Amino acid sequence: MLNLQPIAFDDIPQLSALARLIWWDHYPPIIGEEQVRYMLELNYSKESLEQQMADGQFFWWVVSNAQPVGFIAISGESNGLFFIHKFYMDPDFQGQGLGAAAFNLLLAKYPEAREIRLTVNRQNFKSINFYFKIGFVIEKCLDIPIGAGFVMNDFQMLYRRP
Repeated sequence: MLNLQPIAFDDIPQLSALARLIWWDHYPPIIGEEQVRYMLELNYSKESLEQQMADGQFFWWVVSNAQPVGFIAISGESNGLFFIHKFYMDPDFQGQGLGAAAFNLLLAKYPEAREIRLTVNRQNFKSINFYFKIGFVIEKCLDIPIGAGFVMNDFQMLYRRP
């Protein structure tokens, strides 16, 4: 059985460890090892995750058979506009339909969400195709400097609730 469970401050070490596993498995061929190291420190250190939570991102475990197999971070505004900051699945659990099921559970948690946006690296074909499959469309291209000479070359994608 799949469900979403809130991630608490006490879960940050486990969240960080899962993020590192996923990122090292997936991203080196896309952005290189140096940028992976930089982005993990930037976005998944204890201090960074605590700040993201304090700033209004809500983190969810994707749980299958009582085991976290992924995580999602989302924030929203009162006008029905939401943003998915993070949507990651453990590589051992990808390709089983759990990501699509997790997205449907997320939609159920946020019935007020009219539009959901996210960003994804333009070379991350596997994730882009997943987002197409669950109903996202490409809205625009973004090039976002993130420091240390790195730039995120992303698509901003949009999901409109039918």
